[in-house]
Amino acid sequence: MRDPRSVALAAATLALAAAAPIGANAQLARNSQAPVDITADQLELVNSQCSAIYRGGAEALQETSRLRADQLKIVYAPAPDGAGKNGCSSDLLRMEATGSVFYVTPEQRVRGDQALYDAKAQTLTVTGSVVASRGQDVMKGGRLVVNTVSGDARMEGGTDRGSRRVRTVIYPGASPDAPK
Repeated sequence: MRDPRSVALAAATLALAAAAPIGANAQLARNSQAPVDITADQLELVNSQCSAIYRGGAEALQETSRLRADQLKIVYAPAPDGAGKNGCSSDLLRMEATGSVFYVTPEQRVRGDQALYDAKAQTLTVTGSVVASRGQDVMKGGRLVVNTVSGDARMEGGTDRGSRRVRTVIYPGASPDAPK
């Protein structure tokens, strides 16, 4: 039987892939140099806030990785001394996904109500009825926080059927990385 920590590691690996920035050096798929293709019903550029807001079925694709949300907001750092065309640099500060957030790779999935990638802290936080799965293994809680450098992850309890506890279901031998 696999150690329950392996499910947390699988979720951390998934979150690591999801946490890569959109913009210069954009990466949704780990270790990929492929372009990131973002679509939505609407795009609003707010130069005074150095942000781009994609609304209405926002979807970012890179290779076989997909991030979907009702809204995807990307916030960049101001350019030093206001230099640059619009006073904004291409350095990512944070990425906020809100409303029906899904991050999917061929191996893993994470679902929540909101997700925040903080580039400076190098953390990804997914909140609101979080479900992380790899193969048949599933982990549920209210808040998942992942350090995108170390891969360390913490799942906190939620309100699943009134419970404030984390729940993990593991199917021994069913995971793609389980020993045969």
